[in-house]
Amino acid sequence: MIVTRFAPSPTGRLHAGNIRTALVNWLLARSAGGRIVLRMDDTDLARSTEESAASIRADLAWLGLTPDIEVRQSERFALYEAAIERLADAGRAYRCYETPEELELKRRVALSRGLPPIYDRAALLLSDADRANLEAQGRMPHWRFKLDDSQPIHWDDGVRGPCHFDAASLSDPVVRRGDGSWLYMLPSVVDDIDLGITDIVRGEDHVTNSAVQLQMFAALGAAPPRLAHMALFTGKDAALSKRLGSEGIEQWREQGIEAVAISALFARLGTSQPVEPVVALDDLLAGFALSHWGRAPARFDPADLASLSARCLHMMDFDQVQPRLPAGMTAAGWTAVRGNLNRIDDAALWQRVIAGPILPVIEDADYIAVARSTLAELAWGDDIWARLVDALKTVTGRKGKALFLPLRLALTSQSHGPEMAALLPLIGRDAALARLTS
Repeated sequence: MIVTRFAPSPTGRLHAGNIRTALVNWLLARSAGGRIVLRMDDTDLARSTEESAASIRADLAWLGLTPDIEVRQSERFALYEAAIERLADAGRAYRCYETPEELELKRRVALSRGLPPIYDRAALLLSDADRANLEAQGRMPHWRFKLDDSQPIHWDDGVRGPCHFDAASLSDPVVRRGDGSWLYMLPSVVDDIDLGITDIVRGEDHVTNSAVQLQMFAALGAAPPRLAHMALFTGKDAALSKRLGSEGIEQWREQGIEAVAISALFARLGTSQPVEPVVALDDLLAGFALSHWGRAPARFDPADLASLSARCLHMMDFDQVQPRLPAGMTAAGWTAVRGNLNRIDDAALWQRVIAGPILPVIEDADYIAVARSTLAELAWGDDIWARLVDALKTVTGRKGKALFLPLRLALTSQSHGPEMAALLPLIGRDAALARLTS
């Protein structure tokens, strides 16, 4: 069974890149009948908050991206302790004592000599006495994972294809700070093993992390998950690109964007498939494949969401939207007006047009008086609009805008909107005659 995971840090709200990662992992799991894990990466206890965790859950729920289980790294520290002990015993984790200033100096010296700025493993040369002396001075060790630089790192990426790294070009990563807190790399691997994660989809900014983590999987005696790294979002211009990290669910909900429109857009940006409106997440499952994604950056313009959201809304059935509609709106009313909505809140205007009261706009009183007397003589029915305009065309000789617009203004107070053939039967005979009274 495919098991994917979405692993946000609860230090703020989800943004566009986070949301796409969550969506693609959800689609990958659900399209194969698999499971998805929500893992809160809250090892940074100083910055992680319950408020952020709650907002992440709420945003995912609104999008329909419900996980099968949730775990929190802050509750799993014992697993990480056991893992680093295993690695230390196997010679794959070691203590280091350099200060940040000393490490920066080493980096600058390496660069000045034309060498890669990777850690020189000086800590491996320390004796037990050296370490004891440093700790007596108050220096607490941070821990690094020792890479095996004798073997190249390679994998077949689900998006990027064959990937190769020379381990000798990489620095042994710090996995635990001197204060005992954990960094991202090792806990993530330990959790992926423990939770049975089979597939990881994330941004291409994690490619180097993946190379390092593949060695961690091997050092812990576990087969690695399948990996896929998607190209990052870019904006249509530099100014927009700077905003991509901040705009997200909260802003889009305030703008009336439909949740399914966000998924419809993010499921196709960067792929070979066209962006199309859908009415449900399940509509995106058919034909889903990571192979559709390309390596070119995916251009995301938040302005595209509004038009796509409206197109999704126009396709939705009454049962799907009924809880969000204004009181009194019927299935017939929804069908009549949905094609003219930019956001679902706009339905309130058209429900007032249907049910009243409204203030009719009468610009040609004589013509409207003729229209009223003509309507009063006609038998009411679902085709009343067609019969009314045919009769008025015969009586007045009007056609086109001169025939239709004064009627629309008097009956709806709006100069444009849904088809009058659908609206007039909903307005009703008595209300229509009252609105045609100048």
